[in-house]
Amino acid sequence: MDTQVVSPFWYCPNTTAYERLKTREVKIGNVPMGGDNPIRIQSMTTTDTMDTIGTVEQSIRMFEAGSEYVRITAPSKKEAENLAEIKKELLKRGYDIPLIADIHFTPNAAEIAARIVEKVRVNPGNYADKKKFQFIEYSDESYEAELDRIRQRFEPLVKICKEEGTAMRVGTNHGSLSDRIMSRYGDTPMGMVESALEFVRMCEALSYHNLVLSMKASNPQVMVQAYRLLVNRMQEEGMSYPLHLGVTEAGDGLDGRIKSAVGIGALLEDGLGDTVRVSLTEAPEAECPVAIKLVDRYKGRGSHAKIPSSEKQILDPFKYNKRKSATCLRVGGDQVPVVVADLSKNKIDGPESLQAIGYDYDVTLDKWHIHEQAADFLFLEDQVLDFEIPGTLQIVRPSEKCSHHNSDLPFYSLEAFLSAEIRHPKLNFVSSSLEQIDAMKAVSTDETVVFVLETQNAHAMPSLRRLFSYLIEEQIHRPCIIKRCFKHVSKEEFVLFSSTDAGALFLDGLGDGIWLQAEEAPALINETAFGILQATRTRISKTEYISCPSCGRTLFDLEETTAMIRSRTNHLKGVKIGIMGCIVNGPGEMADADYGYVGSGVGKITLYRGQEVVKRNIASENAVDELIEIIREDGNWIALS
Repeated sequence: MDTQVVSPFWYCPNTTAYERLKTREVKIGNVPMGGDNPIRIQSMTTTDTMDTIGTVEQSIRMFEAGSEYVRITAPSKKEAENLAEIKKELLKRGYDIPLIADIHFTPNAAEIAARIVEKVRVNPGNYADKKKFQFIEYSDESYEAELDRIRQRFEPLVKICKEEGTAMRVGTNHGSLSDRIMSRYGDTPMGMVESALEFVRMCEALSYHNLVLSMKASNPQVMVQAYRLLVNRMQEEGMSYPLHLGVTEAGDGLDGRIKSAVGIGALLEDGLGDTVRVSLTEAPEAECPVAIKLVDRYKGRGSHAKIPSSEKQILDPFKYNKRKSATCLRVGGDQVPVVVADLSKNKIDGPESLQAIGYDYDVTLDKWHIHEQAADFLFLEDQVLDFEIPGTLQIVRPSEKCSHHNSDLPFYSLEAFLSAEIRHPKLNFVSSSLEQIDAMKAVSTDETVVFVLETQNAHAMPSLRRLFSYLIEEQIHRPCIIKRCFKHVSKEEFVLFSSTDAGALFLDGLGDGIWLQAEEAPALINETAFGILQATRTRISKTEYISCPSCGRTLFDLEETTAMIRSRTNHLKGVKIGIMGCIVNGPGEMADADYGYVGSGVGKITLYRGQEVVKRNIASENAVDELIEIIREDGNWIALS
């Protein structure tokens, strides 16, 4: 292992030209990962591992949906041993699929599995380490002594993997770091990275290199920063192990897809990632098409138009720093990012047309009901509205169709704004791109300007990021709205691609608003825009659910339970609820949650406030009511009107 001098901000091959990070090739059965291999797709079974036929049939469905590896939980020796029966039955049916054993707490199960399957996954925070949520003061000597104890317990598995040619994923999860790591580094990206590298160094000391690494979190910002920091540290220490990408406990439906795309997409944009697992609280075969759409977007990406490189790193990739911007009416400064709804291609028949963007009109009371996901601006062309709009909504029109005698706000091209004789006295939206940076400087002192940043580059996010870095470098503090237009893409591709392009920028503190255009229903576009802001924690507009994707350890029907809890609590703005199928995934992996609903036995639920147990082993039929009572006691309950 050669120690190298690495830029303190280096984390990817190129921030402006698409280039995949070259990693070591790792053999995993007949499907190698890393090196020059394509980005691999994988998922995880949700069946009981002792149900051989059920697990085999689900594995086949996953394979046919595009999963190149199948991960199966092995929480104890008996499940680990049954992996041999599962493998035998798959081969009998003609499926030579590489299997991965998922291990958390049980070293002897890992050692059995390593002789059967092609890869084992261990979590450093749980495997042969202590996790009692205790702060312990370690001296350097006592810390090293604890590492020696872990090394003695871990080395037998490494030796078996080396003998058998079995690969290993060292998978760190935010929230399941050991007390030892937490005491020294806290629950931070640095703690996640060091937790994994300790185990990697133990492997390298035994000349074992068949490793894959992951840094998963339910918070995309933590996840992205941890992977970037891991790559930086690996480069520093002369390592080049493949990366397994995933946002853990992403949830289901639209929210799960947005959150996954924000985190995974931000890393794929910079060429990071050798395998992807999208963790949805849905059937595992539903995860694969989502992962494939995310990954396939980068085929041929290297041919994108050139983006000017930067001589110095303006943005700190390992910390969130909100770009400083001036305030212009409701846009910029310390205000939450705004949402521009675009109904310019839709027929507006009356007040009910605004329901899709968060506004309900009550005819009886002659009042508007404004929802939490109500757009701030409405872009129209020449439609004339024959009704009064709510005061919280402002209309934006193309400058040539905008009357300066009413409250409508103009949207200019940069060229039109430069030559305009009459401008709005308070706010002018001005379309701008990376190619127009010099002209942007010319209007940057106009306190009425809000830039709307656009790009035609196929490598869209880095192009917009480069423009932001120019603005920071030139100390141009005008507010900026991120605008992305999508044509000829499916509904799911629109959600995934917009979440990647805009979400990655918001994760880095870039952007004062979002404007999405697509050939989709206005309600979906609006919900996606707000979902991106929610996933990046820049504007909280609804309850967030941190829900595990289910596996053979799960003690209740996760999809049904998540839907039930959502139906009772989805009006609680800003509350984060973790829904975990077993104690392995909770409370550790719901680290960001305010409240937790965790399976603790058949028909039994344990409820948490943060990471503290509040009520233990409640009957499942009463658990949701008990959860609501805890939320009510804390003053966070809002009655439905």
